[in-house]
Amino acid sequence: MFDELGTKLDAALKKLRQRGVLTEPMIKEGLREVRRVLLEADVNFQVTRDFLGRVQERALGEAVLKAVSPGQQIVKIVHDELATLFGEGSPTLATGAQRPDVILMVGLQGSGKTTSSAKLARRLGREGATPMLAACDLQRPAAIEQLQTLGAQIGVPVAAGEFGGDPVAAAQQALERARAEGHSVLIIDTAGRLQIDEDLMDELRRVRDVTAPSEILLVADAMTGQEAVNVAQGFDEALGLTGVVMTKMDGDARGGAALSIRGVIGKPIKFVGVGEGVDDLDTADPQRLAGRILQMGDVVGLVERAQVAITDEDQAQLQKKVMGQGRFTLEDFLVAMRQIQRMGPLDQILKLIPGAGRMKIPAANMDPKRLKHVEAIILSMTPEERRKPEVLNASRRARIAKGSGRPVSEVNRLMKQFKEMQGFLKQMKGMMGGMPGLPFGS
Repeated sequence: MFDELGTKLDAALKKLRQRGVLTEPMIKEGLREVRRVLLEADVNFQVTRDFLGRVQERALGEAVLKAVSPGQQIVKIVHDELATLFGEGSPTLATGAQRPDVILMVGLQGSGKTTSSAKLARRLGREGATPMLAACDLQRPAAIEQLQTLGAQIGVPVAAGEFGGDPVAAAQQALERARAEGHSVLIIDTAGRLQIDEDLMDELRRVRDVTAPSEILLVADAMTGQEAVNVAQGFDEALGLTGVVMTKMDGDARGGAALSIRGVIGKPIKFVGVGEGVDDLDTADPQRLAGRILQMGDVVGLVERAQVAITDEDQAQLQKKVMGQGRFTLEDFLVAMRQIQRMGPLDQILKLIPGAGRMKIPAANMDPKRLKHVEAIILSMTPEERRKPEVLNASRRARIAKGSGRPVSEVNRLMKQFKEMQGFLKQMKGMMGGMPGLPFGS
């Protein structure tokens, strides 16, 4: 997420960050480079101009120019102003006076409304809500079937209208059912078009009027760049949006749409889709998003992923080994590797760790296939070898290599990495421990 933008912005700020003394010409020159990076990332021109105006005004202040580390002060100013572009404070969903709260999901065809509806239901369910999904895109049978499949996958009931039926009546019936069954939230997946037209907006207005939603969320495809901003303007004028869900942020999106939308329509981004899985929906917290862009990491996001992927029992068992209440073996190493796999692609996880975004880690080391190779090597060992890796002599390593289909050099490299991890864990034993929710946390 924001990979290209983050890399280029970090490079643009590097010169300022490394200087012990900053003059006004230096600051203006650095901000010209930031301007170029933002415009190349497809950030709206007016939003870019206003953003740099605020940054320059603060950066030329006397306190910054005389600061002990003015370069770092500039980075903090850019961070704060980036956060402001996303919104004020952590985004929350509005609640109504009556139950259930209705969330209307709108957007163009192909933006990811159906998948995002299921992801949001999954997230709200984890937070203690009792959601229901409503399939009101009745023009495409595939949309109805997709929502029903996703609902079954996440254990959330789906109220589905008939293909070719009246979406307004279907939405009203879904609301009555959700109320009768005691659901706290009803998420309505609506129809889209290839482009904004009056028929679509009229249909959505009628659905809005009969359901009185507490939230009207536009699902916008980040890959479409500034077109996503134009779409947001159109839907906001017709329906009165309350927020935005940006999808496909894990793809090749340059980030401009995400940075521009609030500045143009004044409505916050509330969630971002960061993958295809049902758990791949992150809260669009302004401070955390700004931190990701500037490659400062997102520890809260890392913990959230760990809490979803790792059970309390798994965490407790591994924690005992880490904190010295047992021997950390290759079996434990394999458990930790599998837990990390469940958290998502390794390259995404590393970007959430402060400082790791600037580390030059070979792409081969982050290849998911690499983890599969490690798994194959460990599973080719006997139980004794996994518990006592010191018995792995040359002949045993050759046998393991043959059994796993990997070269002996990979077996040797794995054993070296395992030994290094054992040494690292020994250093942790005397410490207070890590962060709750992480595989090696206390």
